Amino acid sequence: MTTPRKPVRRMAAEDLRSHRWFGAQDLRAFGHRSRTMQIGLVREDFVGKPVIGIVNTWSDINPCHTHLRERAEQVKRGVWQAGGYPVELPAITLAETIQKPTTMMYRNLLAMETEELLRSYPIDGVVLLGGCDKTTPALVMGATSMGLPTIFLPAGPMLTARWRGQTLGSGSDQWKFWDERRAGRITAEEHAEVEGSIARSHGTCMTMGTASTMAAVCEALGVSLPGSCSIPAPDSGHMRMAGECGKRIVEMVWEDLRLEHILTPQAFDNAATTLMANGGSTNALIHLVAMAGRAGVDFPLERFNAISARTPVLANVRPVGQAYLMEDFHYAGGLPALLAQLKDLLHLDSLNCNGRTLGENLEGARIWNEDVIRTRDNPVKADGGLVVLKGNLAPDGAVIKTGAMDPRYLQHTGPALVFDDYNHMASLIDRDDLDVDENTVLVLRNAGPLGGPGMPEWGMMPLPRKLLLRGVKDMVRISDARMSGTSYGTCVLHVAPESWVGGPLALIRTGDTVTLDVPAQLLHVHLSDEELAERRSAWQPPPPRFARGYGKLVVQHIQQADKGCDFDFLTGTAPTAEPEIH
Repeated sequence: MTTPRKPVRRMAAEDLRSHRWFGAQDLRAFGHRSRTMQIGLVREDFVGKPVIGIVNTWSDINPCHTHLRERAEQVKRGVWQAGGYPVELPAITLAETIQKPTTMMYRNLLAMETEELLRSYPIDGVVLLGGCDKTTPALVMGATSMGLPTIFLPAGPMLTARWRGQTLGSGSDQWKFWDERRAGRITAEEHAEVEGSIARSHGTCMTMGTASTMAAVCEALGVSLPGSCSIPAPDSGHMRMAGECGKRIVEMVWEDLRLEHILTPQAFDNAATTLMANGGSTNALIHLVAMAGRAGVDFPLERFNAISARTPVLANVRPVGQAYLMEDFHYAGGLPALLAQLKDLLHLDSLNCNGRTLGENLEGARIWNEDVIRTRDNPVKADGGLVVLKGNLAPDGAVIKTGAMDPRYLQHTGPALVFDDYNHMASLIDRDDLDVDENTVLVLRNAGPLGGPGMPEWGMMPLPRKLLLRGVKDMVRISDARMSGTSYGTCVLHVAPESWVGGPLALIRTGDTVTLDVPAQLLHVHLSDEELAERRSAWQPPPPRFARGYGKLVVQHIQQADKGCDFDFLTGTAPTAEPEIH
C-alpha cells in the first residue's frame, strides 16, 4: 500500500472551515463576528485567518499538567505570529494518580469531548495539550475522528528524582519501597521521605511508563513535532516547542495536511516498532489498537508479536532498562537518535506533521550517550519484550512484558490461587496463613473493562507478605486488569474476554493448574473443554455496574481489550454530520 502524500493545493481563505462562521455575509455570521469582537478583537484578528483550537487538559487536580496553562499561552503566541487566531478550549483532565475508579474508564469520554469541541466550533486546526497516560490516546482519538490538521504537544516528563543518594523512578520505586515497608526493611519515616522526594517537578512520570511511551508513539506516528516527546516539562525547550507547535499548525491548515494523510498503516507499524525499541508500556497495545480503529486501520494483536520479535530494545530507561530516566534519554538524543538506529525497520516515507517524511526528519540524528540509547550491536534486549499470549485461558489474547520479569518464569506451571476481586485479594495477601509459595500462580478476576470497572491498573498484584519476608521478588500473576507502565514483574494482563462477561478467567478455581509458556505464546489452564463448558453453564453473569449516566454508556458499548476498549459506535471513519449554519 502506498503512503498517501500531503495535498499540493494550498487552501484559500474561503475554503477554511471557520469561513462558514466568520466569513459569510448573513445574519448568523454577523452574530458570530460581533460576539467575537465583544472580547476586544477587530475583524482583521480572526476573519480570513485559520482558527486554531488549543484543547487544554490543564487542571489543579492533575499535577502532570500543572504547566499546561502556561504552555497554552506559548502556543497562542506561535499561532498569532504565524497569522492565525488561537482559541483555547478546556477539556476534562484525566489525572492518572488521583481519579477513581480509573482514568481508563474516562478515556473515551475525553475522546468524545475532543471530537465534539472541534466539530461544534469554528476550528480549522488543533494543538492538543496533554500527556498523563490516557490523555494522549484520548485526544488523538477524538482529533482523528474529526479529521482536522492536528499537532499533539506532550506535557513532558518530570525531572529526575533523588533520595539519600539514590535515583528514584516514579512508579517503579513507588512499588519497590512499598514492598520494603511491608517487609519491615525501611521505617514509616523513611517511606514518608521517599513519598516527598519521588515527584520532583510538574510533568509526567520520568520512567518509560505509559505517559512517555505514548508520547514517543505519537512522535513516531507523525502527530508530534520531531524531538518533542522527551523534553522535560520544566525545560525552556518545552516552552519553545509549544511556540513551534503554534506556528506549524497554521501552516498545516493552509496546506490542508490532515490526520488522514499521516495516520496510515505504515505509521502504526512505525509506532509499534517505537513502542518495542523503547521497552514501553503494555497499555500502549490497547491504545494503539483503539487509535488505529479511529483511523480505519486494522491493527490486530498478532501484529505486535511480529514487530516485537524483530525489534531490539535500545532505550536503557527504567523499568526495562536498569540505569536511566527520561531526562537522560532526552539529552542523549531523544527519539530521533533511537529511531535513526532502526531505519531498516521503519517506513521512512511516512509523513510527520512538520510536512517532512520520517526519513528526512532522522537525517543527522545522533546518539550522545550510547549507554542511555544503545546501538544495534549492543541492545538492552534482543527483542521488544511485549508478547501477546493466547490459549484456553485467553482466547482473544493477553499480554506480558518480558523485559520487566524474572526470566525463570518464561515457562512456568503452577497451582492457581484465585481472588474474586481486588478487595478479596487485598484482604488476604498479607496473611501469614495464606497457602502460597513462589510456584503459585496468583489470579485476579473482575478487573477488566466492565469488571473493574474501567480496567484498573491492578495487574501488578502485590507479592504475599510471607514471601516478601523470605526474599521472593517475583511470581506469576494473571488478570484481566492492566498495570502501570512503570510496573514490573511476571504479570499477564488484559486477559480477553474478561471474567465479568464470562471469559475463562471467571471459570477457574483455586488449585487448578495453569501454564504460562512465553516462547510458545501460550496461556493455558489444564482443564478439558468439557469441564470448562460445565463450569460455564453454571456461571451467572453479575448485575451491571451502572444504571445511568456515562457509566451506562460504558456498560452498553465498551469493547474488550483486544479491540482497544473503544466504544463500538466510535470506531471507523464513517463521517459525522457537520453543524449547519442557520
